[in-house]
Amino acid sequence: MKKILGISMSLLLSAGLMAGCGGAKSGGKGGDEIVIGANLELSGGVASYGQSILEGVNLALDEINKEGIDGKKIKLIKVDNKSDAAEATSVATKLIDKDKVSAIIGAATSTNTLAQVQIAQGKKIPLITPTGTSPTITFDKGKLNDFVFRTCFIDPFQGTVAANFASNELKVKTASILIDSSSDYAKGLAAAFKEAFEKNGGTIVGNDEAYVQKDTDFRSTLTRIKSKNPEFVFVPGYYEEVGLILKQAREIGLNVPFMGGDGWDSPKLIEIGGKEATNNTYITNHYSSRDSDAKIQDFVKAFKAKYKDKTPDAFNALGYDTLYLLADAIKRAGSSEPEKIQKALAETKELDLISGKMTLDENHNPIKSATILKFVDGEQKFEAKINP
Repeated sequence: MKKILGISMSLLLSAGLMAGCGGAKSGGKGGDEIVIGANLELSGGVASYGQSILEGVNLALDEINKEGIDGKKIKLIKVDNKSDAAEATSVATKLIDKDKVSAIIGAATSTNTLAQVQIAQGKKIPLITPTGTSPTITFDKGKLNDFVFRTCFIDPFQGTVAANFASNELKVKTASILIDSSSDYAKGLAAAFKEAFEKNGGTIVGNDEAYVQKDTDFRSTLTRIKSKNPEFVFVPGYYEEVGLILKQAREIGLNVPFMGGDGWDSPKLIEIGGKEATNNTYITNHYSSRDSDAKIQDFVKAFKAKYKDKTPDAFNALGYDTLYLLADAIKRAGSSEPEKIQKALAETKELDLISGKMTLDENHNPIKSATILKFVDGEQKFEAKINP
C-alpha cells in the first residue's frame, strides 16, 4: 500500500530508535510493546464520533505495525467511556494505573476530554484529543496543561471561520444562534461566531435560544427564531439534536441557510434529518474526502480498502492523524517514556498529515487549515479551504 503521509519510513525503521527505553507495558522501563490507550465514545449519545476515530486509529495502527518502531509494535488498548464524563475519568485512570500506557488518545468530545485532563497532568501521561475543540482543554485560567494536546483546530478558529463565511461569502447581515447549553463545545463556537459576525458588521437576532442534549422537540424554539426573520442560523451542536433541528426547521418553513461545526459530521445526521432538510446547510470541518490533494486521495483509497468502500469522514481522518502524530513524537523522542514523548509532541512542527500540515503552537493547538463543506442532497461537497 502506498504510504499516505509525508512522514518518512524512518518512523518505522529507524535504527536504535527505542534503544534503552522500552514500552509503557513495563512502566517505560522495558518490554516489547509500546502501549497506547484509546479512551473513546464507543457507545452512548455520540458513539458515532468515537467509532469513527477508532476506525482511523486502527488504519494507522495497521500501517505502523507492518514494520513496527525499531521492531516494537504499538499495542492499542481501547476503552469505552460511554459518552459520559464520569466514565471517561474512570477509564483514563484504569489505562494509566493498570494498563501502564505511554499515552492516551481521546476523547472525542471536549467535555469527555476535559474529564481526563487533571488525571493526565497529575500522572504525567500525554493526552491527545483528536476532536476536542474547547480551548480550555490545553490552556485554562492562564495555565498551560503541558501534558495535553490536540489534533484538531480550536473553537475560536472554527467559529470565526463560520462567521467570516456567512458574512463574506453568503453576504448575510442578520443571524440567529441556537446553542446546546449543556455543551462546552457549542458554547465555545457560539461565542467565537458572535464576536466575529458582529465585528464584520452583522447583527445577532434571537441570541438567547438554547436547548440541551437529548431534547427532541425544537418547534417552539425554532418558531421564535423564525419570528426574528434571520437570514442565517448558526447551530454549533452535535448530530443527534442537529438532525432533528434541521428537519423541524424545514417543516415550519424556516428555510434560510444553517451552519454548524464538525459536530455535524456524522452519517447519522442525514439519517435523522433527511436529505432535503440538510440542503442549504454548511459546516466547518477539518478535511474533505473530495479534496483533490494527492495525500488525501491516497488516504481515502486505503480507508475504503479496509472498511468495505466506506468514505472516510473528518473523525476518521483525525483519528488516523492522531496516531501518526504520536508515532512521530515517539520517533523524535527516541523513547516511549511518557515525559520524553510529551517534550517531543510540544516541539511538533510542519508535520504533514491528512488534515493539513501541522505545527503545534505554544498552547499545544494546531496551526492548520479549515475546510468549508456544503450539504447537497445528503452528500458533503467541498466548498473552500480556509488558511489560519
